[in-house]
Amino acid sequence: MSAFRSNSLLNIAILLLVLVVGCSYSQEETQNSFLHMRMQMLRTQIEGRGIRDAKVLNAMKRVERHLFVPDAYKGAAYGDHPLPIGDGQTISQPYIVALMTDKLDLKKGDKVLEVGTGSGYQAAILAEICDSVFSIEIFESLYKRAASLLDELGYENITLKHGDGYKGWEAHAPFDAIIVTCAPTHIPAALEYQLAEGGRMIIPTGTEYRQELILLIKEQGKLTEKDIIPVRFVPMIRENGKKY
Repeated sequence: MSAFRSNSLLNIAILLLVLVVGCSYSQEETQNSFLHMRMQMLRTQIEGRGIRDAKVLNAMKRVERHLFVPDAYKGAAYGDHPLPIGDGQTISQPYIVALMTDKLDLKKGDKVLEVGTGSGYQAAILAEICDSVFSIEIFESLYKRAASLLDELGYENITLKHGDGYKGWEAHAPFDAIIVTCAPTHIPAALEYQLAEGGRMIIPTGTEYRQELILLIKEQGKLTEKDIIPVRFVPMIRENGKKY
């Protein structure tokens, strides 16, 4: 082999190594940037608004929210607002995710039902805290995308279903906690029935322009109700596309 050829191959190898290191450095910088934004989100949006439960804070720190939004919105993933995820649906504002999770007062052994998987972000937050999460999504494209991502991230304690969440998931009831991430005009009877004794449900209800986030607790077979804050969620819809 000639010296020229040997040097050329060496130069190519060095160039490839520089490119690989450069890409790795760029990826590391990006990850650090997202981590910085996530920590800032925790301090200003979550802790700054009074969320103190360590389980919720740790879950919000561990779950990388930017993975759950479309590429075009990754830079805004940790902003104080919802973001579109397709099919007319959104990923909720980080504070609302934290608030709803916090109000459920979750324990490790709890079995949780989520109505409205969406991006899968809320399910991941729940799965960081509880042993088992069951989540239902009516839009097939969102269901498939969330299922693929959650599987890729290794969440073995989340079970997903493509279907109508208004009916709940009777096969796995009763649930210690139920979280609804879309707004019906009233509380679905099936969800009331599938809530365990002592269980908690958090749900937005009302019209498209006037909704209230409500916490319900089942005690001696009856539900007590407490208004939390005014909110605005996408409406809960039927399989035929009409609103509940």
